[in-house]
Amino acid sequence: MVEPVILIIISGGDIASTNQAKSLLEKCEWVEGNLVEGFNTWNCHTVRIWWRDGGVLFEDNLDLRWESETGEKVSEVIFPSRHVAASGFPCLTIHPIGTPQYDLGEKPPFGGKSADAPPPSPRMSSWMQELKKQAESHELSEEFSISFETTHHGPWISVPSLFIEIGSNEEKWGNEKAASALADVIINGLNLNNQDTVPKITAEKVVFCLGGGHYAPQPMRLSDKGVVLGHMLASYALIMDKSDSETDDESNVKGTWKQAILSAYLSTKKANPDSEVWAYLDRKSFKGWQRKAIKNFLDEENIPLGRTEDFLT
Repeated sequence: MVEPVILIIISGGDIASTNQAKSLLEKCEWVEGNLVEGFNTWNCHTVRIWWRDGGVLFEDNLDLRWESETGEKVSEVIFPSRHVAASGFPCLTIHPIGTPQYDLGEKPPFGGKSADAPPPSPRMSSWMQELKKQAESHELSEEFSISFETTHHGPWISVPSLFIEIGSNEEKWGNEKAASALADVIINGLNLNNQDTVPKITAEKVVFCLGGGHYAPQPMRLSDKGVVLGHMLASYALIMDKSDSETDDESNVKGTWKQAILSAYLSTKKANPDSEVWAYLDRKSFKGWQRKAIKNFLDEENIPLGRTEDFLT
């Protein structure tokens, strides 16, 4: 049986992405592969670099497109990228992708499939710890903040994936030292400089997080304790409205919050089929009626809700 491959997909128009790719190519032994969809590829054990032109947010089904052209089944995808923020604040980030808060039929503004989210990479938590180490060793810790981002934007893909990014403006995107640090995270995380197989991440319990801000402080705290993370939905992605309700009945809460939670749960379960998937609620970021509605919905769907101590083994 042919072993599946891991794709590292490079956005050719993104200097933060291409600098990470150049660093990867310099630091490991790669063999040039065949063109796929007209774009250059490189091979290292069971890992592939696919250096595409332009961006990827609206390039859906890249895993299936690779398999169609090469015959190689894809097990997961890594997206080296830039991070854009109006603040321009220097940061190094990791995040899952998806747009589960948008109504079916609605077109998400930055790609993806409405009302759904691809499987999140189980590597996010361990790679965050590695990113902190690499930022320290590359002397970046004082210049860049380090954080997760919550689930957002496209593309749609069928296998576990993550974005690993340099932000947040043009001045920082081209930082070669930052690109080198992120490349080392990928190299160590995938065992690229060893003959060993790529390590698999397994855990008895995997946690998807609900609520809080975009830069995910509570998931960061869980990661620091060794908890394996799935999707992270910020409060803005849990759209809840009972403004036209005359009662306090939580069943009257409208919005897309239920579909967002269920999508986050199911796709996290798909990425971690042998694990229990639990929900974690950032309680302080919700009003009382919101917390009650979410808890009731989790009970209805038989999704366990826990606190930090429930996830530590």
